[in-house]
Amino acid sequence: MNDKLIFSKLNIIIFIVGIVILTLGYIIMSTGDITISPILLVIAYLIIFPLAILIGTIKKGKNEDKENPQE
Repeated sequence: MNDKLIFSKLNIIIFIVGIVILTLGYIIMSTGDITISPILLVIAYLIIFPLAILIGTIKKGKNEDKENPQE
């Protein structure tokens, strides 16, 4: 059984940055600005969060290739 965490420190940092950008987008939206807030929300939902998830799987895939070069 593998007790290692799925997400690394980098994943968590990127995820926290996404939460900050998302919160900032909603705060700006509540002030009535309709130009900056949708841009921030799209960046958070479509770029930052998927990036935070995929960084770990990309690194994990490269490490598995190094361990088992030709299966």
